[in-house]
Amino acid sequence: MPKADNGNRSIASTFIIVGFETLREIELLLFSLFTGMYILTLAAHFLVITLVAVDKRLHKPMYLLLANFSMLEVLYTTVTVPKMLDALLTRRKDISSPSCLAQFYFLFGLGAAENCLLAVMAYDRYIAICMPLHYPTMMTSRTSINLAVGAWIGGLIAAFPPAVWIATLKFCFPNLIDHFFCDYAPLLKVSCEDTSAGEFVFMVMSWSVILGCFFLIMVSYSFIIFAVLRIPSTVGQKKAFGTCASHLAVVSIFYGTVIFMYIRPTSHIRFSLDKVVSVFYCVVTPLMNPIIYCFRNQEFFPPPFKKIITPLFIHQRRCMRVCFLREELYF
Repeated sequence: MPKADNGNRSIASTFIIVGFETLREIELLLFSLFTGMYILTLAAHFLVITLVAVDKRLHKPMYLLLANFSMLEVLYTTVTVPKMLDALLTRRKDISSPSCLAQFYFLFGLGAAENCLLAVMAYDRYIAICMPLHYPTMMTSRTSINLAVGAWIGGLIAAFPPAVWIATLKFCFPNLIDHFFCDYAPLLKVSCEDTSAGEFVFMVMSWSVILGCFFLIMVSYSFIIFAVLRIPSTVGQKKAFGTCASHLAVVSIFYGTVIFMYIRPTSHIRFSLDKVVSVFYCVVTPLMNPIIYCFRNQEFFPPPFKKIITPLFIHQRRCMRVCFLREELYF
């Protein structure tokens, strides 16, 4: 039920998630597609967590951080995707104000934690490649766990002030959130109050977390590249780059979408485009990440799986070489 404030304006206590405005057949198609991707995402990340937990070979800082990253991805997608699937299937698009606020808080808290954890993972690779002799003492399992816990706590703390600020705002009708989850820009659009000051503070905090972690990652990889280029053998260079390639690919995908979404004023936001980008980083990217990390690193798999996977990689590389030679002959 709407409430009335002293200015005789109706104050919304619930919101309507607009989501994807399309034909019913397309909604059901999207529901089937996103449900399949969500199930695969959960299965892939839980497989990563299970393998790290049960395989003693993987009780190393790099894999402990990867298990934490997988848990973050599971929670991050679970904050948004189930509600989106429910809206696509049942067309129930209403969400209460407390539920919307909780979704906003955990979305940004887990996102900020993921930023911090990616920076920690880059630091781990920096120590391993640039200071390999000191790596066993500087990056122990306990140290990696402490850094991971710090990333979790730091992200959840960073999201607390903007969540408290949004909780104090009043929201008027029409109470339509032009998104498929409670993002900050659509929420500010339906607010009855002047949000310019709070929006500026939110932008500064977003820049600090996103660009700060991104800067640390770039600094780490700058040192890594210089260290790898000093390795005399080509084999050694490829091996060193191979240990970082998967993490760098995940970083590129993650920050490519996050910087596009949140490093800009709300006045410049086009919600139709944002929905497409949001689907990419909420549904597609979490499914791609375990594939990028695990299938590029054969150490991650137990010996029985290696016998199956290794020939597949060899066959794939041979096919790529043949295709490349054919293109050279053609041109």
